[in-house]
Amino acid sequence: MSADKDSKPRFLSIVLSTLAAAIGVQKKSKLEQDFSQSSPLPFIIAGLVFTVLFISILALIVHFILRNAS
Repeated sequence: MSADKDSKPRFLSIVLSTLAAAIGVQKKSKLEQDFSQSSPLPFIIAGLVFTVLFISILALIVHFILRNAS
């Protein structure tokens, strides 16, 4: 994988960067590579999608636990 400024990030790269950033284990070199991309929009969208999915999954888990507890 080249780290050109004009190269667009691949889907898998965006997903992995988002997951690594979410749990706080992303390497500094990868972070700098992500920030050197031409547009932050794919990472912003991926972050928003991840956040919505994460909150939805947690809400579903809590819902099923509370429903089965009574």
